[in-house]
Amino acid sequence: MAGDRTDFDKSGRSRRHSWYGAKPTVKRVLSWRVPHAVVRTCASMLDDRIRSERLPAPARVHEVEAHMAGVSFVMKDPDRCVIAKELYWGHGVRPRPADQLALDVFAALAKDAKLILDVGAYTGLFSILGARVAEDAQVHAFEVVPAVAKAALDNVVANDLLRRVTVHIQGVGKDGDSTRIAVGDGGSALPDFYSTELYFEHGVDVPVYSLDAIMHSMPESVRGAATLVKIDVEGTEDVVLQNAQEFLEANRPDILCEVLPDSGDADRVATALAPHGYRLLRVEPDTLVEYGELSPSIHCRDWLFTTKSDAQLAAAGVPLPA
Repeated sequence: MAGDRTDFDKSGRSRRHSWYGAKPTVKRVLSWRVPHAVVRTCASMLDDRIRSERLPAPARVHEVEAHMAGVSFVMKDPDRCVIAKELYWGHGVRPRPADQLALDVFAALAKDAKLILDVGAYTGLFSILGARVAEDAQVHAFEVVPAVAKAALDNVVANDLLRRVTVHIQGVGKDGDSTRIAVGDGGSALPDFYSTELYFEHGVDVPVYSLDAIMHSMPESVRGAATLVKIDVEGTEDVVLQNAQEFLEANRPDILCEVLPDSGDADRVATALAPHGYRLLRVEPDTLVEYGELSPSIHCRDWLFTTKSDAQLAAAGVPLPA
């Protein structure tokens, strides 16, 4: 499925992302007690000129407790997990308001869901939150990077949710595709930007299934049931939705979806949704705003696609403009 057969590990983007090999060492040193104290002091003096959540968490912190939507849970290994590190700096919530609002919207809609699909689960934040607020829902997390999927499973175990959350090591897109992707256990952090469009010479072959096929594998009891989907697959959201037409028609799920401003897939996402009567609401820092067309933004990447009315959203606790 990879669109470019160039080995990503040898690309300029990969080298820049690792600071040309220096990033792991720098992060490790800055996580030590004294350097970390200096970093915290400098960050507080610079205020908004440096985003604290980009800084390492202390080496002594092995798990972080999250508090949101009236529930609590833990996320492990903030030294490796980008999300756990953000929760450390945000004191249990994500520091950027739009990111946290996306979680709050997801939690509000999850309360009445019977099926929750977390596509591009990373280390399981949305899956675990969904399972916490929707005690009767089946939750399925799909992650294409093996080491990241293992971290998601570790978080599921840490929160005693094995009976509620199933972690799948697979891609979601077009049936019959597969992707060769790095295991993901190297580098300074678990990768949160890999997609099925990347190619890795030294990797493993991971299968890819469509949401239509995944739905056919589910029990009859959840076909047509109240469903919530989160999609964050680094620019292949259009492929996921294009190959979910039967599922969208049958379940009319609420969909929290990232749309990247530079991916060029906004029109294809809108086209995939058009036959099913979806509204397009962008998650902004303090509310949802409806748009007539997808308008990707570098600052507000998350969208809610829903067939619910304003009254139904308000009843669920979703914030809307006054």
